[in-house]
Amino acid sequence: MTRITNSIRTLRFAQGEMTQADLADQVGVSRQTIIAIEQGKYSPTLEMAFQIARALKTPLEDVFQFPQG
Repeated sequence: MTRITNSIRTLRFAQGEMTQADLADQVGVSRQTIIAIEQGKYSPTLEMAFQIARALKTPLEDVFQFPQG
């Protein structure tokens, strides 16, 4: 389990209720990959993280958080 957390679900809804499938299509991955990332079961590559942030029109650090300590 990764310690990186994310706000993807909240941000998808802020983008006019973007579906997981919509986000997956924009990023070029499967819906299952988006589900796993949202649930914290999978950490995206840095490139994918930037693509997700761009698709959500949100700065990277507002999409993904890495707690200190």
